[in-house]
Amino acid sequence: MKALIGRKIGMTQIFDDEGHVVPVTAIEVGPCTITQIKTEEQDGYTAVQLGFGEVKESKLTKPAKGKFAKANVTPKKHLKEFRVDSVEGMNVGDELKADTFAAGDKVDVQGTSKGKGFQGVIKRWGQHRGPMGHGSMYHRRPGSMGPTSTPGRVFPGKHLPGHMGDVTVTVQNLEVVKVDLDKNVILVKGSVPGAKGSILKVKSSVKTKKEV
Repeated sequence: MKALIGRKIGMTQIFDDEGHVVPVTAIEVGPCTITQIKTEEQDGYTAVQLGFGEVKESKLTKPAKGKFAKANVTPKKHLKEFRVDSVEGMNVGDELKADTFAAGDKVDVQGTSKGKGFQGVIKRWGQHRGPMGHGSMYHRRPGSMGPTSTPGRVFPGKHLPGHMGDVTVTVQNLEVVKVDLDKNVILVKGSVPGAKGSILKVKSSVKTKKEV
C-alpha cells in the first residue's frame, strides 16, 4: 500500500508522447512524516499515521504537543491514518515524498467536495421542473410527498431540498501521469474532489480496472 497526504493545487493540461491533450490535477504530496505506527499486537490492526504541513507549537493542545514530543517529530497540521498490510521497514520519523508513486500507478483520491449550500431538488437531484406557464402553479417544487392518511408520513429516501456538497468523496482508479520530484508534485489524470488548497488522501487503488 502506497499512501500520502496531499494538497490540491489545481487543474491543467499536458500533452502525451502522441500529442494528445491530457487533463490533469496537480497534487502536492508531502513531504509526509510518519508520526505513529499501529500494530496488530498493540492496537488490533496494522496502520501508519502520516503528518503533513507545518504548524506553530503555540497552536497545539497539550495532548498534541505530547504526542509529537513522544514521536520526536516536528508538529504537523494535518494527520491521516492509512491501513497497511505490513509496517516492516517503517519507522516513526521517516519522511515520505512524491517518489512513493511513479508514472502509470493507479491511485484512489479522497477529499471533501465543494459545499453548495441549501439547494432545491432540480440542482440537488437533477429532477425536471414543471410547466413555466403562470397557470400551472407548479414550477420547481419537489413533487408529491406520498400517501395522505395512510401511512401519513414521508418515506425515507424521498428526494427533497437540502444541504448539498461538503461531503467525503473518493474517486477511484486515477492514473498518475507524471511525478515531479523537485516540487513534490504528482499529476493525476482527471479531476479530484475539493477546492484548490484542500487536503487529500492519495493511496494505491483498491479496485484496479482490468485492461481490455
